Amino acid sequence: MKTSRRNFIKTTGILGLSAPLMGANMSLLEKSKKVVTATHWGTSLVTIRNGVITDSKPLDVDAQPSIMEKALKSRTYNQTRVEYPYIREGFLKNRHKSDTTKRGKERFVRVSWEEANQIVYEELLRVQKDYGKDSIYAGSYGWFGVGKLNNPQTLLKRMLNTCGVNFVDSKGTYSTGAVNVIAPYVIGTNHHHRHTSLDLVAKHTDNIILIGNDMVNTNAIDWNAPAHKAYLKYEKIKEASKKRKMNIISIDPQITDTSKYFNAQNIQIIPNTDVALFIGIANYLYKNNLHDKTFLKRYTVGFDQFSEYIVGKKDNIDKTPKWASKITGIKEDEIINLAKTMVNGRTMLMIGWALQRGDHGEQTHWIVYTLAAMLGQLGKDGGGFGSSYQYSNNGATLYNSPGVPGITAGKAKSLGTGSYNTSFSTKAIPVAKVSDMLLNPGKKIEFNGEEVEFADIKLVYWAGGNPMHHQQDRNKMVKAWQKPEVIINQDPYWTASSRMADIILPATTEIERDDIVAIGSKSGAGIVAIKKGIEPIEESKSDYDIFRDICKKFGREKEFTEGRDQLGWVKHFYESSIRQAKARNIKLPSFEEFWEKGYVEFKEKTSQADTFNYMEDFIEDPLENPLGTPSGRIEIFSRKIASYKYDDCLGHPAWYEPAEYLGNSTKDYPYHLVSPHPKFRLHSQLNNTILRNVYEIKGREPIYIHPKDAKKKGIKDGDIVLVSSKRGKILAGAIITKDIREKTVLVFEGAWYDPKYIEGLGTICVHGDVNVLTLDKGTSRLAQGNIAHTTLVTFEKYTGKIPPVTVFSKPEII
Repeated sequence: MKTSRRNFIKTTGILGLSAPLMGANMSLLEKSKKVVTATHWGTSLVTIRNGVITDSKPLDVDAQPSIMEKALKSRTYNQTRVEYPYIREGFLKNRHKSDTTKRGKERFVRVSWEEANQIVYEELLRVQKDYGKDSIYAGSYGWFGVGKLNNPQTLLKRMLNTCGVNFVDSKGTYSTGAVNVIAPYVIGTNHHHRHTSLDLVAKHTDNIILIGNDMVNTNAIDWNAPAHKAYLKYEKIKEASKKRKMNIISIDPQITDTSKYFNAQNIQIIPNTDVALFIGIANYLYKNNLHDKTFLKRYTVGFDQFSEYIVGKKDNIDKTPKWASKITGIKEDEIINLAKTMVNGRTMLMIGWALQRGDHGEQTHWIVYTLAAMLGQLGKDGGGFGSSYQYSNNGATLYNSPGVPGITAGKAKSLGTGSYNTSFSTKAIPVAKVSDMLLNPGKKIEFNGEEVEFADIKLVYWAGGNPMHHQQDRNKMVKAWQKPEVIINQDPYWTASSRMADIILPATTEIERDDIVAIGSKSGAGIVAIKKGIEPIEESKSDYDIFRDICKKFGREKEFTEGRDQLGWVKHFYESSIRQAKARNIKLPSFEEFWEKGYVEFKEKTSQADTFNYMEDFIEDPLENPLGTPSGRIEIFSRKIASYKYDDCLGHPAWYEPAEYLGNSTKDYPYHLVSPHPKFRLHSQLNNTILRNVYEIKGREPIYIHPKDAKKKGIKDGDIVLVSSKRGKILAGAIITKDIREKTVLVFEGAWYDPKYIEGLGTICVHGDVNVLTLDKGTSRLAQGNIAHTTLVTFEKYTGKIPPVTVFSKPEII
């Protein structure tokens, strides 16, 4: 019997060795080498022997290496790699007339790159010509392999613009859909603004209030390559809390890693009720004359409208701590004590993004900004608020460093054929409305003071990201995904998004291509080379090369590349950094020196590196240093928002009952589900690696259940659990723990979707994709963000035959 290449690799352990090398004399094989690379979870020095990765370790620049770095080899040599271009069998036969309900069910046919590129070219032209400028959706979104060149979503738009192909885009993010919109109205800037230094927090703060913020967990990742410098500051805060009286309080339905790290006091609130809690605190401060009236008068507008609301002048509901207690499940005395604690010391409110991913998510950050203003500590050392301490190591030391530019989307150009309109589409959608758009072409929705009309999309091109992970209500999305005539997916892996596409183009991972990226989005700790260490797996290509080849079909290759290959672009970006550095009297090594070493680390701190105090200049002189709001001040009441006349988002922060929460639960769905960021992966990235062995239960995503709830259901640790909502069902593995609140269950987001038909249950995800269960509804007419954390479920022990998980093997291929 002939030994297959894959079996040879398994039996010999020589993963990824190319066929020509396997037959070569071992003495001729290349010697061991080490190359530098980077990912969203760290920087690595990779050992490569005979063209194969054998080991990796973090670079010294990494202050707190993540366990995720250990998955680099497993991620590269993986059963789920898309090794060649493929086309769904029915689509290859019938193109746009194929049966789209077969997506995710039909076999795939391996084709050559030439054939795949030709079909992509023909379909882009056909759809644009037949349906016009609003027919192609390229709002491709999601986390992808790190790098300033191989940014697939920017490159996708660059390719389409260069080739004169119009497209519908998206706005906002799943991560920050609501806070992205509300923050500029209230504080005049994006929530990503630089935060008060964590050194000042360690020295001066008396009360750290963590509000849905698990920063010890979530700061393991970064949009660029993380330096993990914030972890050095966490140590300082931890030591400071031991030496002096510092209250660290975590308000969260779960006891988080951050809470455990700081040995925090835990207030396990009913999910989605934080706004009611802070309104009750605001009511107490106001009625007891504990709010800072001078601060409010000088630095804010609209407090009178808000104060009338919290005492019930508008609706006859006095929103006291007692009122808040009934909603939040927190005792009235505990709420009052929390209010007293905040006002009787220097307080820093650290709110996470999780809260604004709930129904009416705009209100969570708005009320925290308002409460901080009532306390009057903004601009004082260690006081105020931070919207993003849990991301990109915000608050860590900022180094004196230049930026690293990246590839741009370019400008739209006409093909000059006159066969179709080359004007821009004006139908960009809030990113989480993709299912609604596909299902309801022509429908109009309100969004941020404007009206958005859904386009009639005939072709979807997705590059990087995994929409079959991050979109809510998976079953609704599967139906929506059957609407377009063509779906193209470009990715290194056979994710559900690849399996449900018509054309699949195999992309490389970082170690298979050249690139460059900054170290530390918020710290600017250095610049790192992403060096090609191994040849691309089989016929996979870098995103840059994939799009370059498509442009070649259009006769626009030179316009796309601007005469540069990948390394040429990397050098171009680095030399731009050199020019920036020179203007700031920073000396950088030459490109050749940088590329040889693999990274440059910055030691010199910027001025105020560890003493920066957010809003200090504004507080010192609000006329000379106004905020970016219409009034130049903090807008507790926004006339602009009020002018929209939305009944689900008034002109001031307010409590709205969520669509689903424990306050309106039913006997059929009596438990609230939360789905925070996982510890051992980046959303769905790395779910296909060896790290699964660390956390999965019998090959399933875990569900965390309180002991009392588990006992009622007869569930023990390790049992397989059927979890159901109004929208779908999943299987998960039980972990029984007091770390989660009673009547609340937790399933981390990011498990790969693996649908199976089960007699009596219908199609369920047997692996544990939590977004099968979640609700697809906008936060409000203002932001239209997703509300993944607003979900009621029920669960029971699964007693049927446990189906196998097959999503981590390849689909059926011809």
